[in-house]
Amino acid sequence: MEKIIEESKQGDSLVLEYKPENVKKLYIESYGCAMNFSDSEIVASILSENGFNTTQVMEEADLVLVNTCSIRDKAEQTIRKRLEKYNAVKRAKNPKMKVGVLGCMAERLKSQFLEEEKIVDLVVGPDAYKDLPNLLAEVEEGRDAINVILSKEETYGDISPVRLMSNGITAFVSITRGCDNMCTFCVVPFTRGRERSREPQSIINEIQDLSDRGYKEVTLLGQNVDSYLWYGGGLKKDFVNATEMQKATAVNFDQLLEMTAVAFPKMRIRFSTSNPQDMHESILHVIAKHPNICKHIHLPVQSGSDRILKEMNRLHTREEYKDLINKVYSIIPDCAVTQDMISGFPTETEEDHQDTLSLMEYVKYSFGYMFAYSERPGTLAGRKMEDDVPEETKLRRLQEIVDLQQKHSLIRSQEFIGKTVEVLIEKISKKSAEEFSGRNSQNVTVVFPKENYKIGDFVNVKITSCTSGTLKGEAIGLSDMN
Repeated sequence: MEKIIEESKQGDSLVLEYKPENVKKLYIESYGCAMNFSDSEIVASILSENGFNTTQVMEEADLVLVNTCSIRDKAEQTIRKRLEKYNAVKRAKNPKMKVGVLGCMAERLKSQFLEEEKIVDLVVGPDAYKDLPNLLAEVEEGRDAINVILSKEETYGDISPVRLMSNGITAFVSITRGCDNMCTFCVVPFTRGRERSREPQSIINEIQDLSDRGYKEVTLLGQNVDSYLWYGGGLKKDFVNATEMQKATAVNFDQLLEMTAVAFPKMRIRFSTSNPQDMHESILHVIAKHPNICKHIHLPVQSGSDRILKEMNRLHTREEYKDLINKVYSIIPDCAVTQDMISGFPTETEEDHQDTLSLMEYVKYSFGYMFAYSERPGTLAGRKMEDDVPEETKLRRLQEIVDLQQKHSLIRSQEFIGKTVEVLIEKISKKSAEEFSGRNSQNVTVVFPKENYKIGDFVNVKITSCTSGTLKGEAIGLSDMN
């Protein structure tokens, strides 16, 4: 349920540096979570080395790719509409254009897209991007091309991603791929495969490259970052068969986090997404110890009801989650905790819903991503459970969750008034060209007058007012992070 990329970025077409020797044109759009946007950067890097420059004019492209999301039905409908648009352009203006689907929908709907509906030339799953040049050669020879094989090894650790969406200040760095948590509502284990981790030195090397190029913040990215485990390669589930030497020299997430924080003291480190069952106390102590690790944990809970958590195959209870929250606030008092929540999961009663609201009252999350349950084909819930909560009930419960979250977001924002926070300037504010916008350690947007600062500066800002989602203040000087 990871949804880090904001709605306004969905469907962005991406641009990379022009290479005069490249003669073909690539148009690539991304939808869904941060992993998809990160994967698009990997794809663009591979194709840049194989003769493609990007274009933002879809009509002139030789190759149109859409990186897709399967998390909700709405996301799939959006992709279908885009594919209809591409094919209309192909028929009317550019018959030589090739259309391809990447990512999670590619894996799930491969035969439907290629054989039944014939709306694409190319289907490439999340572990097969290195095969793109071979697949494109197949397409050029008039054959449909498909590779959706899920890998036990592929982490793309040897690909240096082109930073397509970047502001030159912040970047995503993938550390794991796949997921072993078989939550009954989620397609990720089926579309991205089993969990494997990336070699630590390749992660450090990528961050070093970003640092050398002036980046100031990285987000360590994975479907479940807390369960990161490098023991020489292979699936996490096979760690039990590792040699004694592999086990003795294995690197887990708190060690990786510490390595990163120590190696790059002038860079901010974020991570996402966490899973309550794998968020160990040792990780919290590493966050508390290093000022450059952001004091923000995205900790999806999905429901406050023990019965529903069990139906979802979430491997934690309500009380275990509350105990973890207590530890977070005890060890990192100024930490912001954010959530994912699903309303209307099959069999959810009004009592279950009230349990969710009461858990929200207990935690008082800073922010949340909240959805009405959407049945996903291929998931255990889709196969075994009846989607029996009426749509109007789902939406009413969702609205109650959203309303309560807005109330809590305002409470959390108000706690900053009168305090001084460190802000990394990322861009000019949307609402005023005279103001900068950035985020504090807790991932809250902060807006303040420009004065003589510049994008990329770490600035101390005294907060004077707020809304539920934005802090406003006055800069009082550069921070020690510069």
